Formats: sequence, C-alpha cells, structure tokens
Amino acid sequence: MTRSLPPAPPPNLPEQLEFSRQSRYQRPRRYLSWWGLFIGMLLGIGGGVFYAWNIAPLEETETQPHQLRYADKQLYAVAIALNFGFESDLNLAITHLLELVPDAPDPIQAMAEMTCDLARTGYVDSSSGLRAVQAMKTFYQLQGRSGCADTLIPDVQAVPLEVTVMVPTNTPTLPPPPTKTPTPVIIATLTPEGVVIVPTTQPRRAYTGSIVSTFCDSELSGIIEVFVQDFGSVGIPGEMIRVKWDGGESTFISGLKPERGPAYADFQMEAGRGYTIEMPGRSDPVASVLVADNCFTPEGLEAITSYRVVFTPSG
Repeated sequence: MTRSLPPAPPPNLPEQLEFSRQSRYQRPRRYLSWWGLFIGMLLGIGGGVFYAWNIAPLEETETQPHQLRYADKQLYAVAIALNFGFESDLNLAITHLLELVPDAPDPIQAMAEMTCDLARTGYVDSSSGLRAVQAMKTFYQLQGRSGCADTLIPDVQAVPLEVTVMVPTNTPTLPPPPTKTPTPVIIATLTPEGVVIVPTTQPRRAYTGSIVSTFCDSELSGIIEVFVQDFGSVGIPGEMIRVKWDGGESTFISGLKPERGPAYADFQMEAGRGYTIEMPGRSDPVASVLVADNCFTPEGLEAITSYRVVFTPSG
C-alpha cells in the first residue's frame, strides 16, 4: 500500500505589500480637531456677546459725575442751572459743579463753555432746550462770567399773555314814577366802567402726566420713578418735578442720574402717605393720588407699592 505525501510548499512565498502611511486607514487618530476648536471658539464668543448685550447687559451704578461722557456732563450742567434757578442755592450749585469738573480751574467758566457748545448744536431747537440754555446763561452771568452763548442765544423777552382793555358800558338810569311835578327826562349815557382782562392766547399745559404702572420690589420699595419724554420717547433732562403730600412738598429734576437715562428722576415715599405729582407750571397734577400702601413681592417679601409715572408733551 502506497502512502501519499503532502504537497510540497512553493519554493518562495509572495511578499506582502506594505500599505502607504498616507492611507486613511493607516493614518493615526487625532484627539484634537483644530477646525472644531476654531468653530467652537467662534460660537462661544458670539453667544457670550449676544448674552451680554441683549439678555443681561451690564448696568452701571454709582457713577460719579466726573466719570460721565462730555455729552452727559452737559446735561448734568443743565440740571444744575435749572435747580439753581428754582432754589437760588449758589453753594449747592458750586458743589455740584466741582463734582462734575473737579480738574477745571474755574468751574463756573466751565459751565459757560458747556453752554457755548450746547448753543452750537440742535439742542436749542426745542423750547425746553432753549429754556435750559437760558438758565445756564443766567447762572454764569450772575457770577460775572461770559461765553459765546451770550451772542448765539439772544435773551428771551417777556411776552405779555394778557392785555387790558377799557370797555365803555351803558349805564341806563330809569325815570322815576310819574308825579304831578314834571321832571326832566334823563337820557342814558355811556360811562367807562371797570377793567376787562382779555387773554391773547388760550392757556394750556406743556406736559401731561400719567401713571403707567405700579410694581412691588423689596429693593425699590416705595419709589416714584418719573420719566420726562418727548413724542418720540426720547428723554428730556433738566425738567422740574414736584411731589406734594399732606404737610409738605419736594422738588427734583430729571437727568441727575445719567446711568438711568436723561429722562429719569425718582422720589422716595413714606409708608401710609398719599402723594400728588406734577411739573410745576408745566403740567396739571396727575389725576390719581399715589398711595404708599404695603405690598408683597413674588418671593413673599413685604414692601411698599412703587409707581412709574411718565410726562409727555401735550398736543
């Protein structure tokens, strides 16, 4: 019996070809993608800017007057001049000016220079702006200073709103009852009598105020927030607001807290009191009385009701 032998191996095994190191199957895996990192950084920066500008913008607080921009310093100077015209407190006005321009050698002359800059702009195109510049001129002129606004803005001459007219009136004299003795007939004559006041213009108020909302906040407890705005909801600084209550009153000016905007002013109420608010000589009192009642915040904290009041031009 013949035994079969296994087949003999080939004389030479074929050599295995080496794969190229550049093949995607043999390329080493990278744990960091530079493109992914770059795109992620862009998305993170964009999201952070959007959040900071639109969702949670930075609110500037405790700003000192000398830290304001020059345009805001001008509005602050307007408020100082208007407050001086109302209270005639020179020491208080100088104190505010020193806080506004601490490095100025002459703060009153600095007021004159700000007035000059405002007089060269469209700020004086409105009646409120012109009145504010006039108040600034009056302030520094009383202290012996001068500026270019003296010639750019002429002094406003007082225009009488009323005229006096003497009107003759008929004063008839009735004859006495008939008697046997004839009496002469008395004819009615015209005699001037009294003074009639005829207003040349229909009196009207420049602003109308209204309560737009109330709120309860433990951090802003019992606050009257006032905004003085024009027709385009643009803030008007330097306007006087007066609050009255039983036994007292207080006057304050819009624009003295620039971090809240040029329209803003506020007043702290006392619990249990009722207040009326107006712009003296510029508006009628707001129809509703602002009562400082107790309230509770959504978190359950006790506070005093706060009010938000807006004054806008009448018309």
